[in-house]
Amino acid sequence: MRIFRRLAALPFWQQILLALALGTAVGALIHNFGSESVAENWLDPFGGVYVNLLKLVVLPLVFSAIVVSLGRLRHVGGVARLAGRTVVWFVVTSTVAVAIGLVVGLLVRPGEGVGDLPAEKAETEEVTWTQVLGNLVPGNPVQAMAEGNVLGVVFFAGLFGAALVTLGERGRRLTDLFDDLYLVSQKLVWWVVRLAPIGSFFLIASVVAAYGPGSLAPLAKFTGAIYLAAAVMLLAGYPLLLAVFARVSPVKFLRNAWPALQFAFVSASSLATLPISQRVSIERNGVQPEYTAFAQPLGATVKFDGCGAIYPAVAALFVSQYTGIGLGWTDFALIAVAAVIGQLGIGGTPGPALVALTLTLTTVGLPLEAIGYLIAVDRVIDMARTTVNVAGQLAVPVLVARSEGLLDKEVFDRPPVDITAAPPDEPRAQETPAQRTPAEEPQLTKG
Repeated sequence: MRIFRRLAALPFWQQILLALALGTAVGALIHNFGSESVAENWLDPFGGVYVNLLKLVVLPLVFSAIVVSLGRLRHVGGVARLAGRTVVWFVVTSTVAVAIGLVVGLLVRPGEGVGDLPAEKAETEEVTWTQVLGNLVPGNPVQAMAEGNVLGVVFFAGLFGAALVTLGERGRRLTDLFDDLYLVSQKLVWWVVRLAPIGSFFLIASVVAAYGPGSLAPLAKFTGAIYLAAAVMLLAGYPLLLAVFARVSPVKFLRNAWPALQFAFVSASSLATLPISQRVSIERNGVQPEYTAFAQPLGATVKFDGCGAIYPAVAALFVSQYTGIGLGWTDFALIAVAAVIGQLGIGGTPGPALVALTLTLTTVGLPLEAIGYLIAVDRVIDMARTTVNVAGQLAVPVLVARSEGLLDKEVFDRPPVDITAAPPDEPRAQETPAQRTPAEEPQLTKG
């Protein structure tokens, strides 16, 4: 008991690092001396349960956060401006990410000299642009929630919240109800986040137990190219944009984002990381809660610089080089367009990286069968992809908030707070927007 108390007293980042170290050691032992059944029967289920637990509390959080944020903004015009700037920065950062992926793919040439690869079965079919656009709007919001279509949930919540705002005083009771739901969701999320070290242990142990050096060797060059492109985006792409356009310290941004990046790496799920990302954005990066409640769920739904930009760019070049099918500058431009625009439609689909790659290969006429070659290392590279996803989802709110006067620079620059502490009760828990006078409303206009 004394040992557990000492472990619980450690800072959150130390708990995560310790869990990663122990999980790696246990996974290596099982891979070298155990059997596959140990990982399948003991590690995978517990890791999967933790990710599912996070996803379980995320949907109520996403829906209530979008509705509450629109209710607090009060002015639909302000929402439209913020949403427009957010989407513009989504496109800009995704363009930078796909450019980095193409440059790394051309320099490293991961598809050359790899020999014959065994193709694993991959259920893929041609993805059309009409399917991508159709995925943006769900036909049934209840079905979207049941199927975990977060993009559909965000879209419906946005419409619902906008309509609720237009009701004014008549929507007061419903607004209060959703605000209470938001507070309850935050409390649930905090309970789950406290279990992150345990979940991280099982997740990383499962990966290490399943993959050994021998299985990764044939695609080591491709895996290295993905990790190199991810590192360049994390350490150069986002920092440069933040330093030039937001005028904030890139080092402090990475320091603040560290808990979310850690968990994104081990969970390989942007959606599961969303609760941590929201608290990082508010309590460490200093982004105003009203905008965070809108931008972070939207980013976790349609912002995939790792899965939807870097990965399809590098993978398309790998397939081109491996199969000997040449690509020209026009094809590179098509890859960039497919990667940037396609992200808006893949958020509500399972396995967005596979869908993004399928869309990219279809666009430039590369064989879809080649996807089967990459399945063997998908879980390993997914950790790097998701880390970039979450970094971009945290960077864009800082860029927009800084330009709109919604960033508290003192919070951003101060020593980071422990996000495993209970979240502070928000003012709406005691005072509803309908009870505030107009002068007391959050000021979300520039200046």
